[in-house]
Amino acid sequence: MTKTKKTILFIHRWLGFISGLVVLIVSITGCIFCFQDEIQDSLCPYRTVTVQNRPYADPSLLKSIALKKFPRATANYIYYYGKDRPAAVLVAWPKDEFTYVYLNPYTAQITHTEIASKNFFTIVEYIHLYLLLPPKAGALVVGISVIVFVVLMITGIVLWWPKRKSDRKRSFSIKWNGRWRRVNYDLHNVLGFYATSIAIILALTGLSMTFDWVREGIYKTANLGKTYTAEKVLPKSDSLNKAMFITKPVIDRALIIAEQKSPKAEMFLIYDDATAAGTVGVNAYAKSLHYGNADDYYFDKYTGKLLKYLPETKKSTGMKLNDLNYDIHVGQALGLPGKIIAFLASLICGSLPVTGFIIWLGKRKKPKTKQVRIIVHRKLHKHLAAR
Repeated sequence: MTKTKKTILFIHRWLGFISGLVVLIVSITGCIFCFQDEIQDSLCPYRTVTVQNRPYADPSLLKSIALKKFPRATANYIYYYGKDRPAAVLVAWPKDEFTYVYLNPYTAQITHTEIASKNFFTIVEYIHLYLLLPPKAGALVVGISVIVFVVLMITGIVLWWPKRKSDRKRSFSIKWNGRWRRVNYDLHNVLGFYATSIAIILALTGLSMTFDWVREGIYKTANLGKTYTAEKVLPKSDSLNKAMFITKPVIDRALIIAEQKSPKAEMFLIYDDATAAGTVGVNAYAKSLHYGNADDYYFDKYTGKLLKYLPETKKSTGMKLNDLNYDIHVGQALGLPGKIIAFLASLICGSLPVTGFIIWLGKRKKPKTKQVRIIVHRKLHKHLAAR
């Protein structure tokens, strides 16, 4: 082995020790989270409703019903998940205990309430994002570990890549009939190679959720270095219009306009910024439970005037890619096949610290085994010579 490869192996090994446990936890929780929508749909009847040939109940009505049940809470987010799915109001308690109030979107009848932090998949998500540490510290630990993991994947490819063409065919397959140590070695190297490209995509989209500089880097790279300022500027409500009287609540008018301008949208998210200059925003998503391909609306919270309308077709490539970040991260950007690919890639990533550690243990024991064999061989040779 050359001096360069020895240095790379040293870096690869010690970075693996540093990040291995975090990578294992993040990867396994990622596997579990991939199919969270499908699992919850099959286990939770409240996640579906009977489609009715009538318009949705007004957001202001849903909000008032939710706050009537939780009078000390605030509610700034309202979701319409789809024609055959419930609406939901996210209410926040004074101590930041978030609760989802699910309602029939046509009748406004409450069908279920759920404290967000007690949902199994929310717990899995928090472990995945923060390791159940305080969010800032946990996100930093996970983020740094994922960056280290990307370096590990690259150095692993450099170490594994066969020099001779004649060795490549053998190197790209697992020798299942070999000894268990050889099988473990192949699992680490071969599966790591096949998973690298997907793993790096998952890593970058995950880092984009943690670090603004990664998200901005993806935006600028996709836009070939250009920044489209107009699409990133957020409008503000004019607080001088506080006393203006309007006949219909702004959030109701906002939903009506979004439905008219985005008639094919399946899901709507309405958010009411509580600050004085905040706006009422609506995201109209093309597909239910998918968070890319959205038309964005911003309304003056006092007058209901449409301040900004940014349809999906007018967004830059960088913004479209940022919007698709979550869907790419969990694989659902490619539908069920994408989720399966993300699941398998995450599973392989979770196995790499384990198989790598076994390889390291084996190499530590190997010299001692050889030394014992040499001593035994010498003693046997002396014994035979004496006879």
